[in-house]
Amino acid sequence: MIEAETLEARIREGLGEVSHIAVRDLTGTKDHWEALIVSNAFIGKSRIEQHQRVYGALGELMAGPIHALAHQTYTPESWSETKG
Repeated sequence: MIEAETLEARIREGLGEVSHIAVRDLTGTKDHWEALIVSNAFIGKSRIEQHQRVYGALGELMAGPIHALAHQTYTPESWSETKG
């Protein structure tokens, strides 16, 4: 099991500048997570490359404590457009 704060910290450390992040435990078991991440690290990257960056930031956690991660990634510009 992993705490939300640990998950968030690992993503922030791995990506560098993160302007917004929200993580949520989907099942109450602390191994199925949902994350929304806004970062300049995603600029110029495809959706697949963005997701690979997140998985890279989490490293070994994806092979153990995290069983599933549903995540949405945005650049600050695309996030601004999404919010209207």
